[in-house]
Amino acid sequence: MDLQAFRQLLDPAGQKALAEAVELVTAGAGPLAAASALRRTHSAALTSAALTQAGLRERAKTKFGDDAAVMYFTPHGLEQATRAEVAAHRARRARQVTGSAAPRVLDVCCGIGGDLIALARAGFAVDAVDLDPLTVEVARANAAALGLSGLVDVRTADAAETDPSGYDLLFADPARRGARGRVFDPMAYSPTWPAVLDLVSRASAACLKVAPGIPYEFIPEGAEAEWVSFKGEVKEAAIWVGAGTTGRRATMLPSGTTLTPSGTGVETGPVGRYLYEPDGAAIRAHLVAEVAAMVDGRLLDPRIAYITGDRLVPTKWASCYEVTEMMPFSLKQLRATLRTRKTGNVTIKKRGSAVDIERLRKDLRLSGGNSAVVVLTRIEDRPYVLLCKPSELG
Repeated sequence: MDLQAFRQLLDPAGQKALAEAVELVTAGAGPLAAASALRRTHSAALTSAALTQAGLRERAKTKFGDDAAVMYFTPHGLEQATRAEVAAHRARRARQVTGSAAPRVLDVCCGIGGDLIALARAGFAVDAVDLDPLTVEVARANAAALGLSGLVDVRTADAAETDPSGYDLLFADPARRGARGRVFDPMAYSPTWPAVLDLVSRASAACLKVAPGIPYEFIPEGAEAEWVSFKGEVKEAAIWVGAGTTGRRATMLPSGTTLTPSGTGVETGPVGRYLYEPDGAAIRAHLVAEVAAMVDGRLLDPRIAYITGDRLVPTKWASCYEVTEMMPFSLKQLRATLRTRKTGNVTIKKRGSAVDIERLRKDLRLSGGNSAVVVLTRIEDRPYVLLCKPSELG
């Protein structure tokens, strides 16, 4: 979809075509049947744009909920857009950071507008820029569709050439996808990491959205790095500069529970009755020791983020499994044990193991009516497998 096709989609005829496309997609019509139905009254270009948008809205429900029904997307923009719950959490923190009654934020690399929507709803006046004219048009349309046009101004501009000095907050979401897919090296972000840090150096406060796997050496000194998970899945990280806090933080959504370093240590020891798997945000933030302290646990291996303990301790910061058997890893022995237990369904987890999970699943050739959790790990450089079942805590 190009800029001209998107603008046609916003016209009355385009809105009619889009409404019809949404109805067809919702009813489960196949691509060919839907296209044939729309082509009876609409041009090929408008049909294509409407069906593309209807499909994107359907996919966007998982990120944007009810808002997706009136929003607009591009495939790339939807892929990189922040989940609504994560954006709302970050916007609330941003208000606390600024402390202004009428805060202003410069949102660079705004994409289709997921974060500018949350920031506007949190009370910010948002000036947003993006380098791509189509993306800018989509973000502007989204602000209008959600009744936020009075708080949002979106324009085409190079983020590196903006001036954040007159704002209460700089929000930056550098592009992390290239022609070959996702980009993991911050130096290959767009704008590059040095350009982003130059913007930060001229801002009174800043929030930088980054990939969860950002190397620690790229986190500016004196900043706070926050990893956020949603329903157990790590979604992204944010670097806060001038927020009044430093170091590392893990946040779980939707509860909003946070965890910060306590300075506690953690010992290693033998496998106990229970195995705890810390939330991914705690692992990314290097806060496994804090989780271990919560459950009176110890590590199986100092380099692996599995915690073991002798008693069942409730915590939201870890999933818990009861260990039923432990053995050195051997495909033959594991297969024989599972067959003896008539295990036909397994959930396979691994940390510190080179085993290919899908290949292992095929090689096990399981049958039977029972289930098990198979945990592959390494202890003192030796591969082990733990057979478990979910505990009462899950």
